[in-house]
Amino acid sequence: MGESPSDVIVLDHVSKRYGDFVAVHDANFSIATGEFFAMLGPSGCGKTTTLKMIAGFEQPSAGRVMLDGIDVSDVPPYKRNVNTVFQQYALFPHMSVFDNVAFGPRSKKLDESKIKASVMEMLEIVRLSEFAKRKPSQLSGGQQQRVALARALVNYPSALLLDEPLAALDLKLREAMQIELKRIQREVGISFIFVTHDQGEALTMSDRIAVMSQGHVEQIGTPQDIYRSPASLFVAGFIGSANLLPGTVQSHDGADAVVALKAGSTIRVAGQASAHAIGEHVSVMLRPERLRPSEQVDPHGQSLQGTLTDLVFQGATARMIVRLADGTELTCLADSSARMPQTSVGATMNVSWDSDGGYILAGWPDRAGSNSTDVDHIESTL
Repeated sequence: MGESPSDVIVLDHVSKRYGDFVAVHDANFSIATGEFFAMLGPSGCGKTTTLKMIAGFEQPSAGRVMLDGIDVSDVPPYKRNVNTVFQQYALFPHMSVFDNVAFGPRSKKLDESKIKASVMEMLEIVRLSEFAKRKPSQLSGGQQQRVALARALVNYPSALLLDEPLAALDLKLREAMQIELKRIQREVGISFIFVTHDQGEALTMSDRIAVMSQGHVEQIGTPQDIYRSPASLFVAGFIGSANLLPGTVQSHDGADAVVALKAGSTIRVAGQASAHAIGEHVSVMLRPERLRPSEQVDPHGQSLQGTLTDLVFQGATARMIVRLADGTELTCLADSSARMPQTSVGATMNVSWDSDGGYILAGWPDRAGSNSTDVDHIESTL
């Protein structure tokens, strides 16, 4: 992988071993200056180990970690121009908000007038200037997190590393802080490298995402690319909700692939013929929001029929579980304000999708159908 002058961090074929166990396999990617970059994956996938190698808390077993074009693989953390924010904010409880943020500049023996100006500028960015004299115990969890961010950013490091910093917050505050973090990152223009196992956080905040599994980087791309065009069954199932239907490519019809599903139906997937050979074992991915209830079978092979087993009103959407003849379950999210067929649990239901609603992936999934209806399966992926 070639280096670019715009890259702040480069992982050059980096691996990390602990005895016979390989925690990170050949990580080889770069992060641009000013980019919000997420490393996403389940527990034990290697994302935190990768972050620690960037920070200097771990040294790579192979490869190089480059920071601003310099090899820092053996450089200790305090000599790297990066800062880290952890789940526990580690604020000094006896110090005011101002003094917490000023700790870094003061350790560099800067002029006090310059320190005051830079601290107040950073507190303004994180919207805490009126709390400068308060102690951390007088702040909410979200405010404490913003103090930790200001303290990490006040010296303007080359990159800020964040290890699941939102995990301790409740749901509504976590969602609000996702937007706030992105705003702060844009305002300061510093690269943020964010580790999380929460797909929603990664999709909401990131310019690019690296999805990791068992120490391997499965795919790197924009949130849109990874969600709409996953590179593997793991990525498809881990990013959001997905219906994964195993089958075999039966034929090609122009640019379309005709897939005979193991569930018994034959469906058409637009624009996928060139990527998958006849006879290949594949899985057709159908996102729940791309499916819609239909009163009749689609004549073009873009619908399935089953039995409605669950119908839950969720405000803007209605969540439906449709069981196919072989027992495979599909999740469908429909606009609850739109016209829907009059139906009830136990009734026969058709679900259809637009021509671009399906996507083919190589191989068969461990579990056919929806990835959001089986508690044990969901728990095993976290």
